[in-house]
Amino acid sequence: MARSEAARTALLDAAERLFARSGISHVSDRKVAETAGNTNHSAVGYYFGGREGLLRALLTRHLSELEEPRRALFERSDSLLDDVRALVVPVTDTLAGLPRPTWRARFVSQAMHHPATTELLSGMAAQAPTATLVIRSVVTRLDHLPRDIVRSRAALMTHIVMSACADMEELAERDGKPPRWHAAGDFLSDSIAGMLAAPVSRRPGTPPGEDDERFLP
Repeated sequence: MARSEAARTALLDAAERLFARSGISHVSDRKVAETAGNTNHSAVGYYFGGREGLLRALLTRHLSELEEPRRALFERSDSLLDDVRALVVPVTDTLAGLPRPTWRARFVSQAMHHPATTELLSGMAAQAPTATLVIRSVVTRLDHLPRDIVRSRAALMTHIVMSACADMEELAERDGKPPRWHAAGDFLSDSIAGMLAAPVSRRPGTPPGEDDERFLP
């Protein structure tokens, strides 16, 4: 690995760890550089053009590592559960392959709710083309259910997966036991497939049309 690429990777790893532990808003670019062992306190600006570039690079790294295994699984999918596994299993398998302790799930979970990164994520569909195809397939397989409800449930998938994985990361760091990522991937896939296919209920007395106003994360 070239020195510049090694320095860039060190900055990404340091930022991911610091953001996961302290929060995106509470870590300075200078702290990222110091933690990465870089004597240039402006290293984040030099390598990434600033904080937004650093966050974009972190999210791109995460999404790009999922793309190929996700595509391979989706090409073999012939059921709703297979579709869900194509979304979930690459996440848990990637976490299983990272050096311990991992910080990725906690960072991504934060990024999904932080104002500086939610906007970035919304514009990064091109970085995850297979995920878009999988969601379309899920919606098609569940065409017997109201489409808006299916889309709302599908939107919950990533939140469920990353929140669960973030909790597992934190627990593993606290108790020192290795996370069972592969078992988690199977459990989450089964659970989410069940959620997606669940019948739509309506409380007695609900005014007509009100049950169409569904939760959207």
